[in-house]
Amino acid sequence: MAGGKETPRQKMIGMMYLVLTALLALQVSNSVLEKFVFIDEALRMQGQEIAQKNTGLVSSINAEVEKKGNRPDDKKALDKAKQVRQMTDEVKKHMDQLRDDFVKITGDRDENGQLKGAKDDEIVSSYMVTQGKGTELKKKLNDYAKKLTELTGESFVPLARDAKDIDIAKNDPDQKNKSFEEYYFMKTPTAAGMATISYLETELLNYEARALGALAEQVGAKDVEFDQIVPLVRPVSNVVAAGAKFEAELFITASASGLNPTFMYDKKEVEASQNEVGIKYGKIEFTASPGNYDPKTLMAEKSFEAQIILNDSTYKINHKYFVVKPVIQIRSAALSALYMNCGNELDVQVPALGTSYNPSFSSGDATIVKGNRAGLITVIPKGRSKVKLSVSNAGSSLGTETFDVKKVPPPNIEITTRGREVDFEGGVKAAALTEIRVKAEAEENFAREVPKDARYRVSRINVKLARAGRQIKAEDFSSETISLASWRSLFRPGDNLIVKVENVTRRTYTGENERVKPVTTIYSIPIN
Repeated sequence: MAGGKETPRQKMIGMMYLVLTALLALQVSNSVLEKFVFIDEALRMQGQEIAQKNTGLVSSINAEVEKKGNRPDDKKALDKAKQVRQMTDEVKKHMDQLRDDFVKITGDRDENGQLKGAKDDEIVSSYMVTQGKGTELKKKLNDYAKKLTELTGESFVPLARDAKDIDIAKNDPDQKNKSFEEYYFMKTPTAAGMATISYLETELLNYEARALGALAEQVGAKDVEFDQIVPLVRPVSNVVAAGAKFEAELFITASASGLNPTFMYDKKEVEASQNEVGIKYGKIEFTASPGNYDPKTLMAEKSFEAQIILNDSTYKINHKYFVVKPVIQIRSAALSALYMNCGNELDVQVPALGTSYNPSFSSGDATIVKGNRAGLITVIPKGRSKVKLSVSNAGSSLGTETFDVKKVPPPNIEITTRGREVDFEGGVKAAALTEIRVKAEAEENFAREVPKDARYRVSRINVKLARAGRQIKAEDFSSETISLASWRSLFRPGDNLIVKVENVTRRTYTGENERVKPVTTIYSIPIN
């Protein structure tokens, strides 16, 4: 990392790059590699913001120098600031060219603007490591850092460091002996290589910001003169769902070096921070609780008192915000009712909570099994009464949903011979009746809505051969497939084979066997 006092955004960039380097050390899947394109874009946008602020800081230095009458020492600081800006532009243009080169040498982009060679991990590696482009980049970055030290008197460590000089790599036996170019670009897919260049660009721009800040202080460009203080609460949103976090920045709109304000809300002190341009603020964060919702707008008005204590003065502001009643959305194959003693899968979402959604569920009428993502649950009703499902988020109740419970429909019995369904009206020829298969099939809607509960097994069957109202032979079977080879010599035209299904079980979601009764249990097969 660049070192020095980092802003929250700079810390975010550093975090993203730690994730990047960690992923590069693994054999990542194609789906993960594709995400490097989004990391690259985020880093580039961050770099553009820093570059714009740096340009504004140079303009601020220039204005301050003119305001103070173009004093020689001030003009020297301005000339150095302009030199820093020019140096940064030259190095950044070189790095932007490397990005363009990566695109060209790996097959350019397709008609949708996507990298054709995003996943290739050989071409960029060869270009940067074998062909020496990485060594060239290392020299430019470190010469830049050295020159900043000379211009500002501040200490700037080398920007391009070998693995042994990087905290996360120096103790890793597989990484610590790698050079800068090997550590950052060896076996690196194109998309990851571009993200690495973007990361180094943000580090370059952070160095520039530090250098310009040091030069600005030499001419007083960072000093702010003001004659009044205005407290301000700046919320992320003034409308927040119950269970979500209300977030806001409490700060003064004018500041000067040496001031050390204390920030409070509802008589509780909050942590003080400082943004990119040096303005100090207090971060307010709390979980919004439900309120008396307006039936038309579904919002409840609330407020808190914020205070800024500066020297011997206290500045107060009463801030209003609104808590919106969260709307619970439930997606399921069967929303009208849940099947008793079955694993009914529900997807319970509250869109208003966004990324703050981390729900918990409870019910006295059913067993709840959590799924593999937020909001996905399986509800197993314990009885035939209604199921009340309570939904909470971060300890705050969001609401209760009520479901009817319905019985599991009885299965249908299917009897086949030689792979074909038995014709109970036309009958079966005696010569073809060598075996029959008796299966229990789930009702169609039940099988679609709770497939893990629609598993049946026929475990006991009684078969009789009847002739003119008399029983010729009878036998019990415990298998769904019944061999009738020993019965064939007894068959006569006009006989009936009576099949009675005596025991059927259903395998439940929890792995238990539940005895069930089919729609029909006795079947008569005419023999021709």
